[in-house]
Order: sequence, then C-alpha cells, then structure tokens
Amino acid sequence: MLTVKDVMVRNIVTISPFSTLRDALSVMKTRQVKSLVVERQHPHDAWGLLTYNELLRTVVAEEGDVDLLNVYDAASKPVITVGEDLSVHQAAALMSRYHLNRMVVVEGNKLIGLLAMNDILARLMDDLI
Repeated sequence: MLTVKDVMVRNIVTISPFSTLRDALSVMKTRQVKSLVVERQHPHDAWGLLTYNELLRTVVAEEGDVDLLNVYDAASKPVITVGEDLSVHQAAALMSRYHLNRMVVVEGNKLIGLLAMNDILARLMDDLI
C-alpha cells in the first residue's frame, strides 16, 4: 500500500509568520516553490501554509500591499496535518473533501514533509505508465 511517506516532499521551505509578503514572494521565486510552510511560534502552536492561492487572493484580488502585509495576514492557519504512515488513499480523500492542494506532514507535531496533490498524481501516472 502506498503511504504519504512514499510520495511526500521532505525538502520543505519554511517562513516566519512575521515576514512580509514581499519576502515570501522572493523566497518562493528563489527556491522555485509554490508554497511555504509557516513556522510555529511555540511548541503548541499550529503550522500554517502560504500558497499561490492565498497570495493571489490577498495581493491581487484584495489589492494588498506586499510590503505592509505579513505572512500571517495571508496564510492559512491552522492547516490540516497528516502523519507519514497514512495511506495515500486516505490522504487523497481528505484533500478532496476539504478542497486542498497541499497538506503538511508531521511526526508528532514535528514538521517532516509536505504532501501535494501534484505529487500524488505524478506518482499515479508513473505507476500506470
């Protein structure tokens, strides 16, 4: 059975919730990623996620200022997290039910990966072809 750990990306790019949206855009461009995991502020805090979707809504649709707004103004927090031993089938069901493109993967409450819909579909295509 295929599990989250078989598909997830372990090279995660994180950002402080207090960084500006300009900083976030710069990191995304430099690191060539479509999402950033928003760091927790203490051990009992939740992880957040900043994606192109939130940036599009905040900066373009709502005409937000990239220098005045911080990551916490745009990011989704808390995000749905999953463990690495969850089946990809169950993870895909969660993503479908809640209209998610990405989920943060944790072990306990420690960040260990990111699961993206694109990675699941790419693996499916590799297995089928």
